[in-house]
Amino acid sequence: MNLDEYDTIIVAFSGGKDSTACFLHLLECGVDPEKIELWHHLIDGAPGSEPFMDWPVTEEYCENFAEAYKVPLYFSWREGGFKREMLRDEQSTGAVFWQNPDGTVSSSGGKGPKNTRKKFPQVSADLRVRWCSAYLKIDVMSAAINNQERFKGQKTLVVTGERAEESKSRSRYKTFEDHRCNNAKRTVHHWRPIHGWNEKQVWEIIERHNIWVHPAYWMGWGRLSCMTCIFGSENQWASASALFPEMVERIAEYEDEFGLTIRRDRSVREMVEAGEVFEPTQEYLTEATGAQMSIHMKTALRAHTFWGDALRWELPPGAYGENAGPN
Repeated sequence: MNLDEYDTIIVAFSGGKDSTACFLHLLECGVDPEKIELWHHLIDGAPGSEPFMDWPVTEEYCENFAEAYKVPLYFSWREGGFKREMLRDEQSTGAVFWQNPDGTVSSSGGKGPKNTRKKFPQVSADLRVRWCSAYLKIDVMSAAINNQERFKGQKTLVVTGERAEESKSRSRYKTFEDHRCNNAKRTVHHWRPIHGWNEKQVWEIIERHNIWVHPAYWMGWGRLSCMTCIFGSENQWASASALFPEMVERIAEYEDEFGLTIRRDRSVREMVEAGEVFEPTQEYLTEATGAQMSIHMKTALRAHTFWGDALRWELPPGAYGENAGPN
């Protein structure tokens, strides 16, 4: 593949290990950083929204990462985020918003057919029912690409970090293909550069570049998604509840309201009760609890977001741990 032929390379950047590895791999391939843009989809809505499903620190982590590498970071989101989409009751899906290079914010959509959800996404590999990935990430990126004039007549590469090792369904993904936004007006390709990598290779490139990863990995999570991901294990739900009990209880209350749990065989409260809090999370909780946790987590983040030889890199406790992702 000739990466020089692309005008813009967009990295779908969650702040997790795999999207970080994708970005670092581009640098090691000799890609000019001025061609690279990091795009992060805000799950809970507009910047600064109250966290409902996602880690409260993720937005700031992505900002710090982009600043350290002097590459642009653009946020995009669906109106009202996860909660509004979940609570739709004879309403249209919210509009998509995205940040532009000139600092403005544009939007599209929000006037489609009205219907009702009133339930959480399904724990499934099928994106038609696991709507969080489709409506809050995939469709959001497509709208942002399709509605920006700057991509017309240009050649754009979208880079994502799915790996075959993660699941049987992901093992069947193509490494390179036309992106869904590719058409006569714009050339857009989709590349999964680390699709064939194992987790060891991911951590190795992160170590080579001395990256201090997202606090989730230091809390014991093996995978960065939403803090209260629908695929979360019992231990992850227990640990999330220990860190941010009010967030987990709100989710449990919606299960009660819907009369339908996220997992059909047990409720969130039952998973919290059955799980064990990760040891790193237990240690962290000795310093702060409850409402203080977000502030303390951000303080820890700032302490760990200095790149270079000044810090000795360490493998976080969550490495090679529970992934509990789409399968």
